[in-house]
Amino acid sequence: MPAIPPRRLSLQQIVEGQRRAAFVGRESELDLFRRNFAVPPEDPRHRFVFHVRGNAGVGKTSLVHEWQQVAGEVGALSASVDEAADSVPELLSSVAGQFAEQGHPLRALDRMLVTYRRALHDMAGRLAADGDEPSPAALAAAQAGLIAAGAIPVVGALAGGIDPAVVARGAGGLRAVFGGRARQQEEARLLAEPVRVLTPVFVAELGRVADAVPWVVLFLDTYERTAPLLDRWLADLLLRGRYGELPANLVLTLAGQRRLHPAHWGDRGRLVADVPLGPFTEAESRQLLHGRGVVEEPVVREVLRLSGGLPVLVSTLAANPGAAGEANATAVERFLAGESDPARRAAALACALPRRFDEDLVAVAVGAPEGGSYAVPGLYDWLHELPFVAERHSGHSRYHAVVRAPMLRLQRTGSPRRWKAAHDRLAEAFAARRDAAAEGVDPERLWAEQPWRRAALEVLYHQLCARPRTALPEALRAGIALCSQRPSRARYWARTLAEAGEDTDNAVLREWGRDLLAAITDHGPRPTAALGLLLTRAELTDTDRAAALVVRAWDRFRAGELEAALSDHGRAIAVDPRSERAHQGRAVILRSLGRYEEALADLDRAEEIAPAWAWAVRERGETYRRMGRLEEALTVLDRAHALDPSDAVPLGSRGLVRHGLGRHEEALDDFDRAVALWPEYAWALVRRARVRTGLGDRVGALADLDRAEELAPGLAGTEGERGEVYRVTGRYEEAVACYDRAIAMDPGYAWAHGSRALALEALGRIAEARADLDRALELDPEYGWARAQRERLG
Repeated sequence: MPAIPPRRLSLQQIVEGQRRAAFVGRESELDLFRRNFAVPPEDPRHRFVFHVRGNAGVGKTSLVHEWQQVAGEVGALSASVDEAADSVPELLSSVAGQFAEQGHPLRALDRMLVTYRRALHDMAGRLAADGDEPSPAALAAAQAGLIAAGAIPVVGALAGGIDPAVVARGAGGLRAVFGGRARQQEEARLLAEPVRVLTPVFVAELGRVADAVPWVVLFLDTYERTAPLLDRWLADLLLRGRYGELPANLVLTLAGQRRLHPAHWGDRGRLVADVPLGPFTEAESRQLLHGRGVVEEPVVREVLRLSGGLPVLVSTLAANPGAAGEANATAVERFLAGESDPARRAAALACALPRRFDEDLVAVAVGAPEGGSYAVPGLYDWLHELPFVAERHSGHSRYHAVVRAPMLRLQRTGSPRRWKAAHDRLAEAFAARRDAAAEGVDPERLWAEQPWRRAALEVLYHQLCARPRTALPEALRAGIALCSQRPSRARYWARTLAEAGEDTDNAVLREWGRDLLAAITDHGPRPTAALGLLLTRAELTDTDRAAALVVRAWDRFRAGELEAALSDHGRAIAVDPRSERAHQGRAVILRSLGRYEEALADLDRAEEIAPAWAWAVRERGETYRRMGRLEEALTVLDRAHALDPSDAVPLGSRGLVRHGLGRHEEALDDFDRAVALWPEYAWALVRRARVRTGLGDRVGALADLDRAEELAPGLAGTEGERGEVYRVTGRYEEAVACYDRAIAMDPGYAWAHGSRALALEALGRIAEARADLDRALELDPEYGWARAQRERLG
């Protein structure tokens, strides 16, 4: 029988073997990680979390790679993700895919996703067969809303699995396919809450596969970038038991530049092994250099001087150490000294220009010389043989910061013309990707869609690098739109300005980026401070200034700062009298203050400016509802829904109007459709609970209130409605407890006082019931129902 030839190694295996052979130092860190697998999980010395931290260039990623090899040596099942997985669903999808490649698929999770996608496609097919297609606007808003809610990850198992036509059709389509409200709610919750639904399944699957392997190890690199999105989820996953019981043989490894956030990890210190990394010692640097054949003492000293002990620089300079005495040689010249091929040299320099790149962007970055073109086959693979190029799991690669910075400086100062031309090409390439991502998305929701937002920020970055002065106004204008649609992601925008400032050595950009990042960090998800900087320091047009004031006004309104919000809307109108958004926003605030006629006057002006704008029409309907003009409200809300069927708010308002008119089944249908369009619509959930209570569906009402409490915890209205469910079902003690909590949250809650009176009366506590009704009338002298009940009790 002929001998079977040995299997040929792949390029990646060869490169990985060379990398491992070149790894030096970090013996104590390797030993710490290795010894942990010898300590039983129940032993207090065992650590479930490793956090390696240190500045850029210090070798965190290289150490994590070595730890992965150690995990493999002890038979661990492992997966590694980085900032490419910038949401929990993306992380779960990535981990599941890597486990499957190692022969341990997460079958229950896969089955759920397959069923989920098939049901959605079945629904879309039935809708198409009915010939009742939703409008393009409804499709766009549905898709944008799902992406904004985190229901559609950009990559991974869920990519392409959600048809926005399904969501745009609302609860009627869901019932037609799934055959009843219970099934509808189950599927809608998976759409609306992928984290809450998928994580318990993932945890259960971890427990299953953990029984088949000695250890399960998860690696999260570049954690300084993903922590804002993943930190709280990981902390909940580890300690609170919210998602189920984790297997004891699970080890989690985080690698980032900063310490773990004390608010999330402060009481978890006993779980975590903190592993700070510093530069190589001189002995470790010399070990690496000698291993590469760099032994001449003058050359060794020069490399030690230039590298500062940073492992990535020591490694790079070891490959191209130069001659002794070349004190003026730049780091870049050293990086490329051993490469004579002009195409490769050009690619190595040019690919430092984008913050991240893939194979398609290599040709864009390199460009073509005058009168010819480069033949660049294999350049992308060759780049990954360089020690300072890291490939991310998303398929995008990036240069290490400490190498990229001098490469950028060399190109910027060496040929400003080529610098601008290259950034222009890259801006155009990302603009094409941005425009492709905009297809089928509501233009007013673009910043809420992750693929569009990522490409748009890269366009801004390259435009700023090419022409800092002329591109800055557009970049600042983009910040206004981002704060309006997705303020929680504004830090990425601010970081783009800051990085462009550093990479172009432009003081104005650098200052803008620094100050915006500080403002966003200090105020968390609120964009007020960042918008304040734009309003006081940026050269904005009147239209842009009005837009920024309107965005800030809405933020202040949500925070309960009504007078400040009213002032901002007034200033916006003074700057731009034809801003329909400023008039509409001021109407909402005036309405909340009970100044209905003034609110209607502002809405008149908004509709005069933009007659077909559904938002102004819906606010008129809601204003009529609050004024008690229910029939007028119903007519206006019908018109608002016809103008924009994808908007959940008119449906929610109309549901409450129909409930007030005694049309309870129609009201329930409106609330079903509103929640299907906007699964996080807490207001509609609370009102739907009221309708369900009246229709005898107590279980459904409590489920709605539980969900509303998860979305918006601590609201008095939610507790008050829960008390009403218990009162109607005769659970009077529980009802009183709920009313107590509601009144503690809002002592001025007249309705809760009145309803508690009925529960107290049922318990025989008549004197307390009278006192509650007296208090309700004191708070609201026009509360006719409470007055009638007080007269009845005598």
